[in-house]
Amino acid sequence: MIRAVIFDLDGVLVTTDELHYRAWKRLAEELHITAFTRADNLRQRGVSRMESLEVVLEKAERRYTEEEKRALAERKNGYYVESLQALSGEDVLPMAKETLVKLRAGGTLVAVGSASKNAPFILERIGLLPLCDAVASGFDTARSKPDPEVFLVAAQKLGVPPALCVVVEDADAGITAGHAGGMVTLGVGPARENPLADFRAESLADPALDWGAILLSR
Repeated sequence: MIRAVIFDLDGVLVTTDELHYRAWKRLAEELHITAFTRADNLRQRGVSRMESLEVVLEKAERRYTEEEKRALAERKNGYYVESLQALSGEDVLPMAKETLVKLRAGGTLVAVGSASKNAPFILERIGLLPLCDAVASGFDTARSKPDPEVFLVAAQKLGVPPALCVVVEDADAGITAGHAGGMVTLGVGPARENPLADFRAESLADPALDWGAILLSR
């Protein structure tokens, strides 16, 4: 039987996609990159900050050194963190909190696995941190999704074998990572179309989402 569920954060429990887009767009315009679009922003989902920066710099007129890139990534993160100050429990996606409460009440451990170093802060701002038995973030990992490291770290923190964990993801890179880690995968949102997803749902609020079947899948 499944003993733990590991949730991606952004797009699964809360949505800060628009905040990310605005921060990257602001940085792009400061670099005189006017062609950064929402389509480009979609390519940044589920990957690291430095990989996301490369998407922006594809349209730059000059090359940047590694030191300059690190500075640019920190500048963007500053814009993003500034916008996070306005987050609250009202920004939690429908049925996210209820799902965490229900799983834990039934004895299932709950964790968050996110490439973002801002994950602990975001969870605290939206009031979900006390409902997490573990959090694995960018502070704990060196490799981003689709590498399974962040989910394997979460499983290790929980003390649960990866094979007895479910990963809940809205991004293809996350589904690939969960599959690579030997975990059951639940694709929500866009990731429900991923062929590697073992289970699929529109969102955590999908009335067809059957947690009983998922938890008994192993």
